[in-house]
Amino acid sequence: MRVATLEASSACPQYRGMRAEPQPADYQPDTAIDALSDWLGDPVAAADFPESRIRFRNDRWAASVGLEGLDDEQWARHFGRFEPLEGNLPKPLALRYHGHQFHVYNPDIGDGRGFLFAQLRDVHDRLLDLGTKGSGQTPHSRAGDGRLTLKGGVREILATEMLEALGVNTSKTFSVIETGEQLMRDDEPSPTRSAVMVRLSHSHIRIGSFQRLLAFEERGHMETLVDYCLEQFPGPLPPEDAPGREEPAVVLMHQVVERLADLAASYMVAGFVHGVLNTDNMNITGESFDYGPWRWLPTWDPGFTAAYFDHVGLYAFGRQPEAIHWNCGQLAVALRLLAESEPLIAALNRFGPLYMEAIARRWCWRLGVEPRGVEADSKLVSACEKAMRDGKAGPDAFFFAHRGGRNASGEIADLLGDYAPVGRDHDYWSDPAPASMLIDEVEDIWSHIDRNDDWEPLQSKVADLRRMGKALGEPPIAAGHVTGR
Repeated sequence: MRVATLEASSACPQYRGMRAEPQPADYQPDTAIDALSDWLGDPVAAADFPESRIRFRNDRWAASVGLEGLDDEQWARHFGRFEPLEGNLPKPLALRYHGHQFHVYNPDIGDGRGFLFAQLRDVHDRLLDLGTKGSGQTPHSRAGDGRLTLKGGVREILATEMLEALGVNTSKTFSVIETGEQLMRDDEPSPTRSAVMVRLSHSHIRIGSFQRLLAFEERGHMETLVDYCLEQFPGPLPPEDAPGREEPAVVLMHQVVERLADLAASYMVAGFVHGVLNTDNMNITGESFDYGPWRWLPTWDPGFTAAYFDHVGLYAFGRQPEAIHWNCGQLAVALRLLAESEPLIAALNRFGPLYMEAIARRWCWRLGVEPRGVEADSKLVSACEKAMRDGKAGPDAFFFAHRGGRNASGEIADLLGDYAPVGRDHDYWSDPAPASMLIDEVEDIWSHIDRNDDWEPLQSKVADLRRMGKALGEPPIAAGHVTGR
């Protein structure tokens, strides 16, 4: 039965992640997680916050799951006080997982300030999660207060909107509600304002979810989780010559490698540094999420780091593909509970070639030219990287200036002579400068909110980023990305 389901999934029309323009849908609750909830999570209650002041509601994506019709009072009840949505989870679930954090294994993690609040389907019949950040303490909070700063919520809005515009498969910031508490933090001026955030995601199943099951040798639960992932987040079967290609654990390994190779490439082409690429932050759907100390590159610098606590540059910009590949290796280790090493290693070894293919197609997409093949495209990528390094340019300015081959000179001009330009008809390309997200801009947006409760700069930036996304158009997505059933 499982193999028949997998064969059917390989024939599904490919869906381009959650970057595509949202399509309106009816509200369709589907709590598929119920079958796993007894051992995958812990029922919890949200914190009782003093206030529920809506600061951001993403009606654009709310429409895709049939929730745009909620009025502000209903929105605050569901996403600030966490009254259950009709027909959905009666109590939130704080998910259990382990993880490698900066390559150090930690069994004492899990959802410490968040939970899975609801599950629903969109017009493509994809199962989506509504999960939280800052919703209160859980059994996994350790010494934490389970809260989120308002600044952290604002930063997540900015990160997800910029990444979505740049074609990265990312979670969506669905809601940010200010909660009226004063929080103490070591890494920003305190006391500071509090918030609770809701994100819309394909899933909250992580590599760390499988690592936990390996640690407790829960083979039966591992099999159930693999089947859940294959049924709810389907993708194609592995290549025909892949060993063990019909074993469920091997199929999942191939799909995760395809998705995460594309994610790594999308970070590089976006000039984005996630900062904390731990295994508990790696979604098996290949969807980027959980934005803490992120940064965008001011100049093309492989050694640039985002996290002040990343003292050795483990997750520096240029090491992100290596880090994500290493995380895939940890999934392979966990899946050894179900499969032999050889087919899992064969899947892992596809990461490098898949990453190079993804870099080539995504680079050409952002540059606004038709791809010509990995070999030719790789030469173009190398020439562009050299030009950025030599000119101390950032990727936002570079790609904007050279869109469709304009303003090119030297080796880049010679190479682009063989490429066909595309996608230059949007008026965005006539702007004096590109939309960007450097740290000074982020701090300026926050200062307007912090000092004057002025939200206009944030709203203006979100509008600018969405306009850029329309100008860039739909990105090329790896074949392994999640489809509808």
